[in-house]
Amino acid sequence: MIKKLISIVCLVFCITYNHLSQAQDSLMAVSDVSINKHIDGTLIIPNVDNGPTPLAIIIAGSGPTDRDGNQNLMQNNSLKKLAVALAEKNIASFRYDKRVVKQLKSRNIDPNTTFDNFVTDANAVLTHFQNKKDFSKVYIIGHSQGSLVGMLAATNNADGFISIAGAGQSIDNVIISQIAAMDSTLLEGTKKAFESLRAGETTSDYPMALGSIFRADVQPFIMNWMKYNPTLEISKLNIPILIVNGTKDLQVSEDEASLLKNASKNAELKIIENMNHVLFIIDGNELENSKSYNEPSREISKELIETISSFILAN
Repeated sequence: MIKKLISIVCLVFCITYNHLSQAQDSLMAVSDVSINKHIDGTLIIPNVDNGPTPLAIIIAGSGPTDRDGNQNLMQNNSLKKLAVALAEKNIASFRYDKRVVKQLKSRNIDPNTTFDNFVTDANAVLTHFQNKKDFSKVYIIGHSQGSLVGMLAATNNADGFISIAGAGQSIDNVIISQIAAMDSTLLEGTKKAFESLRAGETTSDYPMALGSIFRADVQPFIMNWMKYNPTLEISKLNIPILIVNGTKDLQVSEDEASLLKNASKNAELKIIENMNHVLFIIDGNELENSKSYNEPSREISKELIETISSFILAN
């Protein structure tokens, strides 16, 4: 159970277009794009003849997650599959590696990386494509932690925002809720540790079982992250909003999606039956659910693709 919790909050650990790569098929053109020294990604543009298409910027979730939705020990290609599916619906996309992925590849980890750095990166991507003026509209899709990153960036004049499996509570309250459900003996120690972090003070007084969350080098990141309340931030957006969650998400419950929906007068809510955190449909139990995180042969939810593409094309 603790391993499941830790996976939720696994953390810190030029603008040029490169040549077009071989298109995946005749329906789309795929290119590698470098936005700045921190941001490398993949742009997919559908081959259509009826003018500029909308663009979706896809922002990954927590941990060292790459543009495809993968980590070293978690290969599912969920975000890549989403991008390709959107192209088949005549929607362009840009998805990018989180800056910690680039740091890991270069073996040059910045211990001072903050949550705000992720927001800065998302803003840089949004501004880049707004300035290019190659697309009819620019939307942001944020998955998991990327939901909060995306809604903060979306205030920079995005045309719409889509949250997939995004939390409705600040990260400290999310973790407290998870602990309460999984191991109540750790609850008081967890609350006490967060009280210190809320006061801006690091602490060594926390349950040892949660060392990966409260490690000294992680605490500054957590303090920066927990200062944002997603329900407050989403209430500031005066653009079309779509909130999506699955009923088999092991990490983010439907209640979190409802919190976001209730906080915004501009939001639509879509709950997808049997969809899990990495966008797959799960017919079986939690074991199948967990194993699917590392099963790239699976298809993502068709209902998710239809819901997102319909929302973008209608707004």
